[in-house]
Amino acid sequence: MEVNVRKETPQDIEAITLVTMAAFETLEISNQTEHFIIKALRAQNALTLSLVVAVDGSVIGHIAFSPANISDGTTNWYGLGPIAVFPTYQKQGVGKRLINKGLLLLKEMGGQGCVLVGDPGYYQQFGFKNYLEMTLEGIPQEFFMALPFTEEKPQGKVKFHEGFLANG
Repeated sequence: MEVNVRKETPQDIEAITLVTMAAFETLEISNQTEHFIIKALRAQNALTLSLVVAVDGSVIGHIAFSPANISDGTTNWYGLGPIAVFPTYQKQGVGKRLINKGLLLLKEMGGQGCVLVGDPGYYQQFGFKNYLEMTLEGIPQEFFMALPFTEEKPQGKVKFHEGFLANG
């Protein structure tokens, strides 16, 4: 079995949609709009980084990173998400591989940090923490997390790219 983490190609787009739909299909906190978000980010040229995990050539996982704006004017911060792993491959380290590779590439691209909305119990293993001086409107503070790549920690309201509003 050959496992490969790589940047998406145009040939992967349909598979990314199918993986994303399958991964979020039964998730209670999902409105099943994640595949629309990815499509909107791609259409608006806002997918800063889009990685897939392929097993024997078939896409089984995907992660997207897009620009995040911070009200204090800090630049080069990115939002992580959506991240999706086909259900039969979940809980096997596929998501970890995507996250680790994505964060490494963001740092290499000059990124200053990354934000996300997610389960603190999961994302803390990557160094994400809740910073009270950073907020995301409409999201409970404990689920909004950040990972600065430098000593500088922004302060202010964070906004994900408008593509996150896509729902169809």
